[in-house]
Amino acid sequence: MTGRDYNRRRFLSAVLFLLVSGWPLMAQSQDKIKIAYSSTDTLNQIWTIPQEIGLYKKNGLDVELVYIGSTTIGISAIIAQDIPIGNAAGSGVANANVRGADTVSVGCTINALAYELVVRDSIKTAEDLKGKSIGISRFGSVSDVAARELLKGLGLRPMDDVKILQVGGASERAAGFSRGLIAGFPSPPGNVHLIPGGLPHRILANMSDLKTPYPLPFICAVTTRNYLAKNRSVVRRVMMSLIEASHYFKTNKEGAQKVVAKYLRGANKAYLDSSYDSTAKILERVPYTTREGMKIQLDDALKQNPGSKVTVDSLIDDSVVRELEKEGFIDRVYGK
Repeated sequence: MTGRDYNRRRFLSAVLFLLVSGWPLMAQSQDKIKIAYSSTDTLNQIWTIPQEIGLYKKNGLDVELVYIGSTTIGISAIIAQDIPIGNAAGSGVANANVRGADTVSVGCTINALAYELVVRDSIKTAEDLKGKSIGISRFGSVSDVAARELLKGLGLRPMDDVKILQVGGASERAAGFSRGLIAGFPSPPGNVHLIPGGLPHRILANMSDLKTPYPLPFICAVTTRNYLAKNRSVVRRVMMSLIEASHYFKTNKEGAQKVVAKYLRGANKAYLDSSYDSTAKILERVPYTTREGMKIQLDDALKQNPGSKVTVDSLIDDSVVRELEKEGFIDRVYGK
C-alpha cells in the first residue's frame, strides 16, 4: 500500500467516524423555531449575533428571528404561543404571571437596568422637567420601568410631575425628541449618539448614579413552563447559542459592531463604540436570572393583583443554565 493510499484510507475512516458518531448538530436536522428580540439597540444584539454567525445552526436550530419592539407585546406573543421563546424583561414576566400566565425566565444575559435620562440641553435641573413629557416604548416595558425609577431618583412623581408617553423604540424616541414631541427619554447607554441632527442635549440622570443599584432581569430568554417541559432540548440549545454569543461579543468587538450596524439604522461610530463598551461590561458569563431583581418586579406587579399567589420561584427556572454550568459547557466556551 502506498503512502498516498494509506493517507486516503485514514481520511475516509475519519469522515466515516464523524458521520456515525453524530457530527455536532449542524449535520443533523434543524429544529425550526421563531425567536423574538425586542429592540435593535446593542443590548439586544445578543439575539441577532447567533443568527449572523451561525451559532443557532451549529446548535441544531433553524431560527426565524422576529422583531417585537416591546416586552409587553413580546410576552403576549409568547403566551399566545405565536413565539415559543423571546426576549423579555422581568417586569413582563411578573405582570403576566400575576394575571394567570405561566411565563418563565430561563436565563438572562444582562441583569442590570442600564439606562440614562436624556433631556433637552435647556433642562438643567429636575425642577425644569416638571410639567413636561418624556417618551418610552410602551407601558410595562423596560423603558417604562427605567423612566419611573429615574424620575423618582430625581425626586419627581411619574405621571404627576412629568408625563410619560408611549412613543416607540430607541430610534423612534430619538426622532420624537428631535422633533420636540418629548422633552426627554430613557435611553440605553450610547443611544444619545442616535439623535438626528445633533440636537443639544444633556444626561440629567443615570441609573448608575442612584444610591442603590437597580437589579433587573433585563435581556432574558423567556418561554412558558409548558413549552419548556415539552421542548427542553430546544430551550437548552437556545441558551447555548446565547452563551456563545455573549463570549463572541466580549472577544470580537469588530464582528459584534458589524452585526449592530446591520440591525440598527443610523448606528454611527460614536454610538457603536460607546454602546459596545458599556454592554461588554455587564454581559453575564453565567446567565442566571437575578432573583433580587425579579422580586422587585413581582412586588410591583402584586400591587395591581394583591390576591395572586405567584412567587419568585414561579417566575424563574434556571435548571438549564445550572445544567450547562455543571457540565462545563460555559468553561469550554470561555476557554477555562
